[in-house]
Amino acid sequence: MFWQEDVETLAQDKLQELQLKNLNETLQTAKKSQFYSKKLANIGFLKNLSDLKNLPFTEKQDLRDAFPYGLLSVDLSDVVRVHSSSGTTGNPTVVFHTEKDLREWANISARCMYTAGARKTDIFQNTMGYGLFTGGLGFHYGAEKLGMMVIPIGPGNSQRQIWFMKNFKVSAAHILPSYAVRLYHAMRDSGVNPKTDLNLKIFFIGAEPHTEELRREIQDLYGVKAFNSYGLSEISGPGVAFECLQQNGMHIWEDYVIPEIIDPDTLEVLPDGQDGELVLTTINRQAMPVIRYRTRDLTKIITGVCPCGRTHRRIERIKGRTDDMMIINGVNIFPVQIEKTIMNIPEAGKNYIIEITKQNFMDKLNVKIEINDETFGGTLEELERLKAKIQAKLKEETGVSPNVSFVDRGSLPAAEGKAKRVYDLRNEKK
Repeated sequence: MFWQEDVETLAQDKLQELQLKNLNETLQTAKKSQFYSKKLANIGFLKNLSDLKNLPFTEKQDLRDAFPYGLLSVDLSDVVRVHSSSGTTGNPTVVFHTEKDLREWANISARCMYTAGARKTDIFQNTMGYGLFTGGLGFHYGAEKLGMMVIPIGPGNSQRQIWFMKNFKVSAAHILPSYAVRLYHAMRDSGVNPKTDLNLKIFFIGAEPHTEELRREIQDLYGVKAFNSYGLSEISGPGVAFECLQQNGMHIWEDYVIPEIIDPDTLEVLPDGQDGELVLTTINRQAMPVIRYRTRDLTKIITGVCPCGRTHRRIERIKGRTDDMMIINGVNIFPVQIEKTIMNIPEAGKNYIIEITKQNFMDKLNVKIEINDETFGGTLEELERLKAKIQAKLKEETGVSPNVSFVDRGSLPAAEGKAKRVYDLRNEKK
């Protein structure tokens, strides 16, 4: 049973009392690390949560510079697991966990899945990667904590995914949004109708930016409820925030983290309801607390009370990342703007890539889209009209005139992990 009513419906004043207490304990723990012993040397006991805004930020580069043990706040013998980024551009970011950290992570993940309607009687298939990536193990242990039977199948091999879903009557799955679309086409090609031949009811989606339009498309294709989740390995992994059955924003669990929204340019803390960059402070971790971590994710705190009864504040779906922004001839564009436009055009397929090139010293935005052969079977003339329609819609949304081209379904790169959508080719030698 993971309806933790005493915590999830705690009055805001009581919740803030708990946060302040845990924050001060966390600061003392953090000071045991080499990194924070210097960074927080002059920070004493905080009297109010509002004092948090006076503490220094922590950046991803800080984690890289402190590699490997600079942020470790406990004795190494107390660490039972480490997760890490790929480190393809230098030192990876590593995150350490004590046994208590893992118990708390499993607990918060179980809370998330229960919040979205999962129960002990569900059969759960985890299509996410296991290993140093936190997504697979985070949901795995949460599902087991909730009491579900878990199929730890991992990513890829669509026919095997379908076989397990069908034979074990899987009712809940953790899946990348982009892979959910590809898996649907594999089902269709195999003569499997997910609405009538399978027992799927709940999808937990996340780990890559996606629009509300894509979420609705996934729900329509499978006949499921698809719930948005948010997490990042630096904070622990999945479980930071999750949608409830209302699907009106993600509850951010304020007994585990303290959220702030800042202006990414001025670094000023913004009031609830204003868009900005999400900053998180952990208040329930032993091995590696993180203070005022700049996530680079753009969102806002949703004002008002959720009808579900939970009092923990909600964040809006992630609009993009400050470091994902594309600048095309001086115009700022986020990839999710392009996805949103494509998803609203039924004839367009749901798989696409964005290429940015240079042409006559000017940036050129190129969008390649797989054609939706379920909804479009027209002539070349009709295809040109569809192309013109998409170009016009994209220009209206982004302010940039793109080049749109169609490709056959299945011809674009397919990734087992997060889908790579943007290819910046401007600096490539010809």
